[in-house]
Amino acid sequence: MIIDTQPIHLNIDNIDAGYPGEKSGSWNQVVKGLSMHLQHGRIGCLLGPSGCGKSTVLRAICGFEPIQKGQITLDKQVVSSAEITIAPEKRRVGVVFQDYALFPHLTNAQNVAFGLRELPEKEALNQAEEWLQRVGLQNVGHRYPHELSGGQQQRVALARAMAPEPELLLLDEPFSNLDVDLRERLAGEVRDILKANGTTALLVTHDQFEAFAIADDVGVMVDGKLVQWDSAYNLYHRPATRFVADFVGYGVFVPGKTKPGPVVEIELGTLPLPHSSYGLPNEEVDVLLRADDIVHDDDSPLQAEVITKAFRGGDFLYTVQLDSGQRLLTMVPSHHNHAIGEKIGIKLVADHVVTFSK
Repeated sequence: MIIDTQPIHLNIDNIDAGYPGEKSGSWNQVVKGLSMHLQHGRIGCLLGPSGCGKSTVLRAICGFEPIQKGQITLDKQVVSSAEITIAPEKRRVGVVFQDYALFPHLTNAQNVAFGLRELPEKEALNQAEEWLQRVGLQNVGHRYPHELSGGQQQRVALARAMAPEPELLLLDEPFSNLDVDLRERLAGEVRDILKANGTTALLVTHDQFEAFAIADDVGVMVDGKLVQWDSAYNLYHRPATRFVADFVGYGVFVPGKTKPGPVVEIELGTLPLPHSSYGLPNEEVDVLLRADDIVHDDDSPLQAEVITKAFRGGDFLYTVQLDSGQRLLTMVPSHHNHAIGEKIGIKLVADHVVTFSK
């Protein structure tokens, strides 16, 4: 559970949201009873597979979509409810879109200055140049978006959204058009920019590594519901549901049986259980084993066959199989380059034991 003493900036209370159906009067419900909150200056992220409803939540916060139940409060002001919908332009919410949405006929400085139209042109362009510098883009204001790389264009879009100093910044899959290596690096840079400016922000993505690189608080969504809103650490080590356990990180479920102690016995050995996870003795459960719970050890008598391998630069992600047929994942330093079909020694080193009833 996330504990924070900062005042709540964004509060979403039990909202339903969706889209009109094809038939007159029909409704396609997408978001179901969702509640969450975000404190001032924190970066949140809604994480989930495509079609889970995370972008619908973002559109409801913007005011682009009405809600049918509950309410959305921004800085203590109700901006959406079943009875009230404040216009998007009056919410002081900035948005960075997936496709950047930069104007190709305007220079980068003019793009950033677009949201500063209440200022005299010269002052707006001066501020635009300052914001370009804040996002690490010096001397590109006179150039056009097509003259920049994808990562640079994303920074221009970020500067444009932040220049009016919105109450809340929303980022809709902002790195999905970039290559994998650039995504995580740029996510870290964007986090630094947002933190340096004290900006409250909410991101939506399907990429967990992107979410972990940028967000303070992460919420996992599935089928229109928010199943856990927590720190990245807790999502990984203390998943609230089987879906979260399976969706976040690399891991497998192995059968086990609880015993007094409390402990759980699995094929690889006996693991201590936190009392909060202990139910009845001799209960059959599934135990979550992460790739970092299985360690490669040449001296271990426990052997497993390498079934698949994925090279990741600093390490390999191996799928290995025990003689029983049980498959496990293990992360191994890349200088241990074993062939598929080779048997390697492994040992169980699990500090966080998570179980789920069958």
